[in-house]
Amino acid sequence: MCLGIPGRIVEIIDEDILLAKAEVSGVRRNINIGLVHHDEARVEVGDWVLIHVGFAMSKLDEGEAQATLQALEEVG
Repeated sequence: MCLGIPGRIVEIIDEDILLAKAEVSGVRRNINIGLVHHDEARVEVGDWVLIHVGFAMSKLDEGEAQATLQALEEVG
């Protein structure tokens, strides 16, 4: 089973190597944004993304991100 965790982009570190810093429940870590940051769709500071093993898999709206985080907290 795979689990994606919502995280908020707090910094674009390097657009050339597609690296950003995301915050998940107060913890910040570097993630690869190559799957969601390209000509048609850009990731900006403040955007929510679904993160799996260090990669942003898709963009989320804030409501969906908050609901997912709450559900994850409820299951422990």
